[in-house]
Amino acid sequence: HHPHPNYEQVCSGNTGHAEVVRIDFDPAEVSLRELLEVFFTIHDPTTLNRQGADVGTQYRSGIYWHSEDQRQLAAAVIREVDDHHGGRVVTEL
Repeated sequence: HHPHPNYEQVCSGNTGHAEVVRIDFDPAEVSLRELLEVFFTIHDPTTLNRQGADVGTQYRSGIYWHSEDQRQLAAAVIREVDDHHGGRVVTEL
């Protein structure tokens, strides 16, 4: 496990880290729920360690939160999406 990998190291699949995007947003403009709905629309949350042609643990589906409120909302949305996909969602929280 590498403590502070660069992008190329993460892409190697040998660091234990995931390739992620941090989104800073203004809740007065767009809600976290709306962002989560887009997230689950633009990727397949049922494929383990894969997004499109990219394969490896660094491409796992995940939501990383900053507050307990964010965690609770993300967990609720994951449950909704999981119900829709027949219990196959592998998104980590």
